[in-house]
Amino acid sequence: MVKLLVLMVVAVVGLFHGAESVEETKQEAPWRIHTLFSVECQNYFDWQTVGLVHSFKKSGQPGPLTRLLSCTDQEKKNYKGMDLAPTFEVPSMSKHPKTGDWYPAINKPAGVVHWLKHSKDAENVDWVVILDADMIIRGPIVPWEIGAEKGRPVAAYYGYLVGCDNALAGMHTKHPELCDKVGGLLAMHIDDLRKLAPLWLSKTEEVREDRAHWGTNLTGDIYGKGWISEMYGYSFGAAEAGLRHKINDNLMLYPGYVPREGVEPILLHYGLPIQVGNWSFSKLEHHEDDIVYKCGKLFPEPPYPREIEQMETDPHKKRALYISVECINTLNDGLLAQHAAYGCSKPGWSKYLSFLKSKKYAELTRPKRLSPASLEFMEDRQKPPVIDTTEKPRPKIHTLFSTECTTYFDWQTVGFMHSFYLSGQPGKITRLLSCTNEDLQKYQGIDLAPTHIVPSMSRHPLTGDWYPAINKPAAVLHWLHHTEIDAEYIVILDADMILRGPITPWEFNAARGHPVSTPYEYLIGCDNELAQLHTSHPDACDKVGGVIIMHIDDLRRFALLWLHKTEEVRADRSHYGTNFTGDIYNSGWISEMYGYSFGAAELGLKHQINNKIMIYPGYVPEPGVHYRVFHYGLEFHVGNWSFDKANWRETDVVNKCWAKFPDPPDPKSLEKIDEGLYQRDLLSIECIKTINDALRLHHERRKCQDPNLIMSPPKLETPKEIAYSRKFGHVDETFTVKNNNNNSEVNHSRKLSEPTETDDSRFSSMRFWIIVLWAFSGLGFVAVMLFLCSIRKGKGTRTKHHRSKRRTPYSGSMD
Repeated sequence: MVKLLVLMVVAVVGLFHGAESVEETKQEAPWRIHTLFSVECQNYFDWQTVGLVHSFKKSGQPGPLTRLLSCTDQEKKNYKGMDLAPTFEVPSMSKHPKTGDWYPAINKPAGVVHWLKHSKDAENVDWVVILDADMIIRGPIVPWEIGAEKGRPVAAYYGYLVGCDNALAGMHTKHPELCDKVGGLLAMHIDDLRKLAPLWLSKTEEVREDRAHWGTNLTGDIYGKGWISEMYGYSFGAAEAGLRHKINDNLMLYPGYVPREGVEPILLHYGLPIQVGNWSFSKLEHHEDDIVYKCGKLFPEPPYPREIEQMETDPHKKRALYISVECINTLNDGLLAQHAAYGCSKPGWSKYLSFLKSKKYAELTRPKRLSPASLEFMEDRQKPPVIDTTEKPRPKIHTLFSTECTTYFDWQTVGFMHSFYLSGQPGKITRLLSCTNEDLQKYQGIDLAPTHIVPSMSRHPLTGDWYPAINKPAAVLHWLHHTEIDAEYIVILDADMILRGPITPWEFNAARGHPVSTPYEYLIGCDNELAQLHTSHPDACDKVGGVIIMHIDDLRRFALLWLHKTEEVRADRSHYGTNFTGDIYNSGWISEMYGYSFGAAELGLKHQINNKIMIYPGYVPEPGVHYRVFHYGLEFHVGNWSFDKANWRETDVVNKCWAKFPDPPDPKSLEKIDEGLYQRDLLSIECIKTINDALRLHHERRKCQDPNLIMSPPKLETPKEIAYSRKFGHVDETFTVKNNNNNSEVNHSRKLSEPTETDDSRFSSMRFWIIVLWAFSGLGFVAVMLFLCSIRKGKGTRTKHHRSKRRTPYSGSMD
């Protein structure tokens, strides 16, 4: 009986602690986990320490926590935060003892090496979890529960470590094929860490000293200063040790990003700025903040749950907002606890402090448990490309195009949207609108299309480089992280396009792993050393762009690389030359296009290139082809008439009533001597006519006043003045547009001045006044002839004539 009771107690205790079966865990005891994080003796790291330690306690993370504290002797004399966390002091290597190089990030691997050699805790542990100080733990991080095995650590994804895929890895590891782009969260067996740690440190030193290869094109470091050498030290060291990671991009989340559906992140990394409504937080703004040692001082309070409920209706976006404020609320909650531990007097009542003690806050910040979706590894999602030819329901489509807050993009948007609805393109459409806050406040075109607003990267936030084209990949990435997407395929177009028919994956045979695109033959960098510098798979570089049809899974993997490769090519100024890029301006202006091609090559995406989807107006079409898209990026002509979008960069034809572009020639006037040239001109006319039709309908929707109602009767002019008016088409400034072609301008003004009112209002038209002038001149001629015949009789007739007619400015002189 006693034995039975003992067995029951053991079973209950095992269940209570969540212990797995002996077959599943074998050598590991559930509580033999140790969590490490590395800091320096600075206020900046002290408030991060308070937040991490507080979240560690709330989360229920098993095992002890140790802060690896790197301080110089001088720093230690004045340091106040020794009691902020369980601490293991390690020698500072911020200034390298041999080279003198100033690089504080090296303290992380150096601290781990020192802990392994000199800490007794390292002798009594099976698993180690390594975090950064700027993190908040939301739930237990148990290595074997998240899939870690001996020889197979689990880590978060750092996609910008492009050096794993290029020559950098070949220079710094014998096994470049084992280089994994990982960091942030690391969970591994102690035996793997012992093997890795010295290599981590030595490879960090090695990469740091390799100044010749700090360039952005090799490292992805936009500063080009070797600042991420420690991250490469880890990846190259792990490759040398033969460790292959299980990469999970669900467990760790940057606040502000929207987690995937069904995913419960258990770690928040607030390394990037956070914004919720008008409230924002950036850790860099608190670099010198001694907030830990100032009683009652907290970070600015974020919005309350009730405000978030009113702020966002989409449940997934709303969840992301809750996660963002949870991060800062946990930091502030930790600061309050630390102030109390320091003996600070109890702060007075406030709404915010009351909230932090409420049941609602406790409910929102209770420890999170792993969901099945959170445990999905990237390798499980990256299945080999398969083209499925079996019949099944057609997939959903979502169309995207990218613009900025300028009238130049507004008229393109009006034309694009009009053609979208005429084309029969299935699915939803979204305009990705890149704006600065200042531009957005005065922007008038927010209602021109279904819109997702994204922060402008025209001026790069880190490098200061002015390059608006980067907004395209940046906006796509932002849209992916901040919206709930139910489409299987995404069609990405440019604003300066007109749709003529649907663009569907099933018609053009797009598939997962096989996007469809149109040829951009001028991207000669795919065939020369430019591709070799910027991708580890130059043979996979496709010269494509313009129209993109891509599976959503491919786009999620690809978008970040598209952005990083764009930054990388843009930073590679030494290869801007036309002989490398094909860019006739030698200015790096097509870096975004190469960013797309090189990023796709990195992932092994092989495009199906189709030259029958898109045509430039002005090009001779292939007989029998029904092109689906006009791309009017180049100047085109029809006879003496021409159109170049660049000439209309500063002209507002959207907010000025009845403004439009010069009318092209009438198709009936075209010569049919050459069928190819005839079809070319017809397509050119169709393109600009579609844009003008779109503008007309736009002005009607805006309820612009009828142009004939706002026109005042013009005074009669001299022939010279009349000729001037006809030449420039200035009938009324409120609805005409300056244009460059005389014939089209005459047609333009004539079109705008045609009467559309009833007979009672015709006296306001130009035609009426011309008729009056003609009749008056004829009567005057008759009067003069009569005058010559008989002076008295003529004079009487003339007087009678003028009494029977409406007085004019000329009547006095004739009398």
